[in-house]
Amino acid sequence: MSKENKEVKISKAKGRPMLTWVGKKPLTKVKAFPAQHIEQFEVEDCELADCDWSDWPEKFPKGGLLFHGDNKDAIAYLLANGFRGKVKLIYIDPPFDSGADYVRKVKLRGGSLKTKLEGEEYATSEQVQYSDIWKNDTYLQYMYERLQMLRELLDDGGAIFLHCDSSKGHYLRMILDEVFGPEKFVNEIIWSYKRWPSNSLSFQSMHDTIYYYVNKGSHAHTFHKQYEEASESYMKRFGGKTQILDEESKTRKITSDEETKGMPLRDVWDLSIIAGFKSERTGYPTQKPEELLERIISICSNPGDLVLDCFSGSGTTMSAAQKTGRKWIGCDINKGAIQTTAKRLQSVMQVQAEETKDNKQADMLASDENSIKPAQSSFNTYRVNDYDLQIQHNEVVELACEHIGITRNRADHYFDGSLGSRLVKITPFNHPLTPLDLEDLRVELHRRPEEERDITVVCLGMELASRGWLEEYNRNRPINKVHVIELRTDQKYGGFIKHEPLVVSINIEVKNDKLLVEVTDVFSPTIIQRLNMEQGVFRATIEDWRSVVDCIMIDTEYDGEIFNVALTDIPAKKQDLVEGRYELSLPPDGSIVAVKVIDMLGEEMIITKSL
Repeated sequence: MSKENKEVKISKAKGRPMLTWVGKKPLTKVKAFPAQHIEQFEVEDCELADCDWSDWPEKFPKGGLLFHGDNKDAIAYLLANGFRGKVKLIYIDPPFDSGADYVRKVKLRGGSLKTKLEGEEYATSEQVQYSDIWKNDTYLQYMYERLQMLRELLDDGGAIFLHCDSSKGHYLRMILDEVFGPEKFVNEIIWSYKRWPSNSLSFQSMHDTIYYYVNKGSHAHTFHKQYEEASESYMKRFGGKTQILDEESKTRKITSDEETKGMPLRDVWDLSIIAGFKSERTGYPTQKPEELLERIISICSNPGDLVLDCFSGSGTTMSAAQKTGRKWIGCDINKGAIQTTAKRLQSVMQVQAEETKDNKQADMLASDENSIKPAQSSFNTYRVNDYDLQIQHNEVVELACEHIGITRNRADHYFDGSLGSRLVKITPFNHPLTPLDLEDLRVELHRRPEEERDITVVCLGMELASRGWLEEYNRNRPINKVHVIELRTDQKYGGFIKHEPLVVSINIEVKNDKLLVEVTDVFSPTIIQRLNMEQGVFRATIEDWRSVVDCIMIDTEYDGEIFNVALTDIPAKKQDLVEGRYELSLPPDGSIVAVKVIDMLGEEMIITKSL
């Protein structure tokens, strides 16, 4: 694969600009970076629909595509590699800028420990997206750029659905009008649901908004009309085949048999939230119900069409697309989201394959007019722009604040909180404290002439030049003195940050012409550290190593680059445990067997052995 960066042209917005913000700048071009193929999964003997793959770019396998990385990079990569104008339906559920801090909670398997762990891990850029805490101008520019790029992917006649709430919905509607043109607007859909009420002195907020736009062109857009149960008065007035037009009362007569099906679907949808469907729950904080996505996909696309979601989260869009016979592409910046989606899609495809193993079941499905066969029985995962997680800033910030005793202030765009009478700034932990970091601090304080408090900077390592900067800055300074807590060496707080990888013990052997793989132990220092910090838990011990393991996957012929999943062990329920011992067909001599273990915090370890 070529490592050369490609430049992707972006056409002008279609509508008249109506919303401005600081730093607003439309995209005219964007660089497309390479993507690394890292994993593939396929089930055998699954009966597939007869889909047309003739316009599918040759460099990609015919199946689902899952991208790990910033969706701006992923969309640019898709545009540069043959997907411009080929997506029939886009659904996105971006961060709402609601001020909420979405951090997924996970528990150990088996139910032996009830302590919940902070499970979603974020890099610095992930923190911006998934903490859902933004400066307004930054958020608007972020969405503006991505909507411009998504428009380039849409088919002539394709549709985009943007899911939002009241916090930024009015801004997003204006940006959509500017990017697509107000004439492309079709509907404002209200998703109404019920949940446990809050104690706020206001009307209970129990709906989201979904904006529906169509890239209208020479092709008609797809819309399969659906119906909902009509009231008795509605059917009395409009239903029934014997009705005639009464000129005096102006009662409408039936124009087709379709009108006996009920009332055409309104733009207010009463659908349950995900809490009502235990089988769907993934533990993801913003997960949406499959019923919602299946409705959108079924109405505005056809089997075999391509569906895209670049804020894929727990993978609901991809799961719904797979179940309704559509091709799909998903993307997320968060590694935990990619892992959750991959596991979910593996389970869906395995169920679909099982349904076709029984000939009677296959015959029944084939004869059922309402059944839809899957478009693909495989998917491939890519990492965009050599994207990989470093030390997780958001995770470490939360732990450091707890460890040091920092009071968080999420409303301040720059400072992270306070420690006693001092303001606190936590610098990114993927580099030591530099003079540039300190100069940024000086500039910020200059913008706040009324601020007289001292500052505590929390960092992981410090360049020698930073010490000189601090001495010079603090000399004869009555206010805004800068103090440093270096989390590796500080006498009071030092030794806190120390990442130790998973420790995995595995036996791999050949016996009776079979490959036997047995995981005998998994130790997660991170989970132990997290449990020890939880209130009421001291020196945590884990009786069964399987309780810390989320899933195990095996590649019997690993090439060192792409992990080809030959076997996957994903317990169906949280209280279930992985098996740990596996028997597989014997691969050729000289093959490399790779075993991937993922713990309950999403940390991975791959162990390999040559046969």
